[in-house]
Amino acid sequence: MDTDTGTAQVIDSEVVVVGAGQAGLSTAHHLARRGYAPGSELVVLDGSPAPGGAWQHRWPTLTYGQVHGIHALPGMELTGADPQRPSSAVLGEYFSDYEDRFDLRVRRPVRVHGVRDDGAGRLLVQSDHGTWRTRALVNATGTWESPFWPNAAGRAAFRGRQLHTADYRGPEAMADARVVVVGGGTSAVQHLLEIAARARATTWVTRRPPVFRSTDFDPEEGRRAVALVDRRVRAGLPPRSVVSVTGLPMNEAVRRGRQDGTLDRLPMFDRITPDGVTWADGRFVPADVLLWATGFRPVVRHLAPLGLREPGGGISIDGTRAVRDARVHLVGYGPSASTIGANRAGRTAAREIDALLGGRAPGRTTAPTRRPVAA
Repeated sequence: MDTDTGTAQVIDSEVVVVGAGQAGLSTAHHLARRGYAPGSELVVLDGSPAPGGAWQHRWPTLTYGQVHGIHALPGMELTGADPQRPSSAVLGEYFSDYEDRFDLRVRRPVRVHGVRDDGAGRLLVQSDHGTWRTRALVNATGTWESPFWPNAAGRAAFRGRQLHTADYRGPEAMADARVVVVGGGTSAVQHLLEIAARARATTWVTRRPPVFRSTDFDPEEGRRAVALVDRRVRAGLPPRSVVSVTGLPMNEAVRRGRQDGTLDRLPMFDRITPDGVTWADGRFVPADVLLWATGFRPVVRHLAPLGLREPGGGISIDGTRAVRDARVHLVGYGPSASTIGANRAGRTAAREIDALLGGRAPGRTTAPTRRPVAA
């Protein structure tokens, strides 16, 4: 039902999902299976211009074959993808087909800028395309739009180019440049391996020595890693990524990079100068480009009016439910910030929300009507 409050139209729904990446689509799928009608009772809002979540923004030289640990969305496998195609294209098409098959009716681009209590037990989801009044909210906004730039002495004085992984579009712009890559995660490794062939010189800088995995990552280790992140979130601390506690995956390209020196690492520099970076012991590395592969932070600023943050700076969650407000569920946050974790969190959030709202369709076991996927 639509109502008017003053001059702004408010649209009523049962559940609003903000974000249509892996976690948002997984949650919407499981809610639809429980009987919440997409487009009316279940509203999915996405700030991106097209399907694909954060994948659509990845640099074009990151091929599907280079991506590790991708798990299919629930109910629809991803098969036959060309490993040489850009991951942004492969996963963008896959997400688009998924939305069509399950008729999830994602509204985009819609930018949510605030979520507030309406004073009568519901939440007001305010956006640049209207306001929704809802009984439950699923926040699946991920991290891509919140790149983390560390404080570094002298950064403002650097005369060269600075960019973050979020801005990186491939190695062509680094041709014949002296590049310093900062960060100890998978993105930093991927950047270095492809930039090294084009740049005049590359230097890798990390705060802690990187740990490379020489063995396969088994499910038990995965559970332990997720548990470490989960403990931080339950304690109300800002979440760490699962990758940060699992180590870096080893493959043939990484082995070559370690052998030829591309992945030799230096400790974090002490200061940025106008022409490079320097250490307290006098070491200096000249640089034309500083590439900050320093990760991302959860996009949760729009939730600030609800007062969900704990003294430690994070949002404490139990399962997927925000401890300070049972109507709010966070997926793709903390322990569920991985593709397999996002799928599991989506199922959990749908179950918990259905219980909160009194059970839309008790005992339902069949999926909603699906649209055929175009060949």
